[in-house]
Amino acid sequence: MTSRGVDLSLLNPILERYRGQQDALITMLQEIQDVYAYLPEEALARLSRETKVPLSRVYAVATFYSQFYLTPRGRNMVRICRGTACHVRGGHRILEAMERELGITEGETTPDMGYSLETVACIGACALAPTVVINRNTYGKLTPMKVPEILGRKDKKERAIE
Repeated sequence: MTSRGVDLSLLNPILERYRGQQDALITMLQEIQDVYAYLPEEALARLSRETKVPLSRVYAVATFYSQFYLTPRGRNMVRICRGTACHVRGGHRILEAMERELGITEGETTPDMGYSLETVACIGACALAPTVVINRNTYGKLTPMKVPEILGRKDKKERAIE
């Protein structure tokens, strides 16, 4: 463990599985992110040391691909579609309602680490526009009034109790 509470022993099975395979860097980064839900600085440094891949290269790969996160993510990922169909049908209003309800803006995570909010280019459910994906569940034909419902919160009063 480090002072930040990152248990580096969780890296052992990944490092062992890919020992000597420098070409497996992306796969190792994906597995590390699966373990921690993001790529902790300490884990990247250890990955660099153990694989003998320069830390600058590890960061170059981790920052090149949008699938990787260098900051902690919430337990629930909220992805709002900003594709053409969703945009035309009011997707921006869904984003505004979600930001109000969660108290964060796009790209942020709630202080309790409960939710991270992001937009995506297209969810691929245009017939259901506007759409949101929370974790692996897709919600379509949304209105701003449905946002609290899909978050499992019926009203502001109930939210304050949580």
